[in-house]
Amino acid sequence: MRTLSHPLPWLAADEAFPPVASAWTNTDPAPGLLAAGGALDVHALLQAYARGIFPWFGVEQPILWWSPDPRMVLRTEDFRLHRSLRKALKRAISMATHEIRFDTAFAEVIHACATTPREGQPGTWIVPEMVTAYTALHKAGHAHSIETWVNSELVGGLYCVNLGSMVFGESMFAHRTDASKMALAALVAFCRAHNISIIDCQQNTPHLASLGAAEMPRADFVVHVANSALETAPQWKFDALYWNQIF
Repeated sequence: MRTLSHPLPWLAADEAFPPVASAWTNTDPAPGLLAAGGALDVHALLQAYARGIFPWFGVEQPILWWSPDPRMVLRTEDFRLHRSLRKALKRAISMATHEIRFDTAFAEVIHACATTPREGQPGTWIVPEMVTAYTALHKAGHAHSIETWVNSELVGGLYCVNLGSMVFGESMFAHRTDASKMALAALVAFCRAHNISIIDCQQNTPHLASLGAAEMPRADFVVHVANSALETAPQWKFDALYWNQIF
């Protein structure tokens, strides 16, 4: 049995987050876990993201707040547009049946992310409380959906959080081959067009690494977030000209 480096802080509804450097380390049962409890509202989420913290918990668990070290990020200049996806994208762009939209179906996107099965995952971390919280964050203008449509049908997409010139990727889904990857490629193109250099990916996975994501020291990540949050946020509208940023 592992010995805890320190007890996990339990937050009151209006209590400030502890310093991210106090998150549990690799010697603890859950590396990166920072605190539990608190509130899951717009104010709390904005305070968390501005400090490099995000919520992640399952059914019948309390709200859990995380800040892993290192942090997995996708530098938009390092995005790998693999040959097969490049071909699929060019074919889709040439067809009037395919379309990328922003923020026209946020509720549908987060619902699909919460209910679409993932290989090796029996359940989902997008519990109803998270859906409610991020829907409120969307209505407040800080959470956005990137959607892939074919013949007026939503077939894939992702949702993210935006503070200034910082984008935090959350989850994606696909009901057709490459539909979520097309949405991610559109997000990268959009970010490049608006000088957004980093998309937060939170945790290291082989899939993210295959797309060009890499680990970043938490201390550097937190500084980048703090600086980026002070900048002006972009207008979340997609223009087909943005594809030139990745081709």
